[in-house]
Amino acid sequence: MEEIMRAIEGGEVKKLASLLYYKADELSDEQLGDVLKKAEELALEKKDYELYKLVVYYYHEFLGVDKISEFEGLAEREGSFEAKFHLADLYFLLGELEKSLALYQSLLEEEITKGNTGHVAEIYYNMALIQEELQDYEKAYELLELAEKKYEELKDEGKILHIQVYKAYVKFEMGNIYDAKATLGSLLPRVVETGNNALLAEIHLTFEEIFEEKDNYEAALQECLYAMLRARGTEYYDVAFDALFDVLWQLFLEDNFETVYNNIDMFKNAFPELAEFFEGVKYLALFRDGKVEEEKLREILEQIKDRRLLDLLESLGEAEL
Repeated sequence: MEEIMRAIEGGEVKKLASLLYYKADELSDEQLGDVLKKAEELALEKKDYELYKLVVYYYHEFLGVDKISEFEGLAEREGSFEAKFHLADLYFLLGELEKSLALYQSLLEEEITKGNTGHVAEIYYNMALIQEELQDYEKAYELLELAEKKYEELKDEGKILHIQVYKAYVKFEMGNIYDAKATLGSLLPRVVETGNNALLAEIHLTFEEIFEEKDNYEAALQECLYAMLRARGTEYYDVAFDALFDVLWQLFLEDNFETVYNNIDMFKNAFPELAEFFEGVKYLALFRDGKVEEEKLREILEQIKDRRLLDLLESLGEAEL
């Protein structure tokens, strides 16, 4: 809370947006209400529509307060690319996919007319995200290729690599698993050279999904480890952790406890700050497999003080077919 308030007082909109993304769910409703009120004022003062989008989204999702019409009115009055672009993304976040697509399409026509290549590339990319969500993978791939061509015109190598990694993921979703793996293999050394850990984490997360699809859970867990290590200090860390939890959840659903307790120590050793949590995962799996008594499990769980981590363990314990 203190760090968030310092960012608000210092007018640090980018830092504030990042803090809201990671810490909003840690605040009470009263605290979040106070933060969002001040963040909204700052976003409007700075005309930072990315921050404003997050504020409106959290009002809606956490507090049940509808400020969408206010954003719509603002975007109409402002008429700027930034306001309309982030409103379209807000629709996407809220699950209003057709509404989001329609606004992006309208915005695309405007930006093509203006010859704004960078904006056109961004719109193509975000439209691809929506088509992927709609499971129209061919259309998503087509839009990614259009975005890639625009970034090639701009000679933006970082964005081009990011698009190519995403294209490999879409290939996997289309069922072209071995083609996707081959593409990722060709991209890995190029991404390593850039030192872009967030993108490396993204590659490992794609491999994780491929291995999980093939029920190769040991390989999937290994890719989760690589992804989490690469994602440290980036926006992908939570994504990588969530991917790991999804694999663990599936293993508990399938009563495959041995794979859990045989592999979880590598996470415990790699992430000592989460050692107690991973020890809890291990003993929960051992307990469910009949290897330890409930008293021993309770002893291990008592060492975990973070309520959110305990909640995750509780949900794993309740996993059943």
